[in-house]
Formats: sequence, C-alpha cells, structure tokens
Amino acid sequence: MTNTGIDRETLRELADEGNETALDRLADLADAAGDLGELSELLDEGSLHAGLLLTRRAVAASDLRELQRISDAGYDEAGNELNRLLKPPADDHRN
Repeated sequence: MTNTGIDRETLRELADEGNETALDRLADLADAAGDLGELSELLDEGSLHAGLLLTRRAVAASDLRELQRISDAGYDEAGNELNRLLKPPADDHRN
C-alpha cells in the first residue's frame, strides 16, 4: 500500500465526514491488522468494503454464523456466499 504516512485519526475524521475512500482505507488497515472488531464496526457504519473483507474471512473459515451476521448487517454478498455453502454438493441427489 502507498501513503502509509496517513494517520488513522485523519482517516477517521474524513470517514466521519462521509468520505467513503477513507472508510475503505480504514477497513484495509483493520484487515491487515486482523482487527475483526474494527472491521465489524466499519460494516455497521455502512462500509461495504469492510463487508467484503469480513465475508472473505468467513468463507475461508466456513463460518456460517458470521456470514449470516454480515448479511444481516447489510452486505448482501455474504448471504449469497452463505447460501452457496449451505447447498449440498452437486453429486448429492437427496431431496
């Protein structure tokens, strides 16, 4: 990543003023730090990028409950991924 000299406080101020790029950058920083709590807070603030990052982590961990939570928080792709994981394998012919 470039511009590593930008401090979180400035990013937070910009995000609070409605700057979505700053909000996305905060999500990237939280993801890089493995701060799932901050990512969740950013999702609750409306960051779709945080939803994407959380969804990737939940899919990798096959965490169905987390995918449901992310979907409920407004990131629709998490619901799509949840449904995909819940479907039986193609060779499972049970009804």
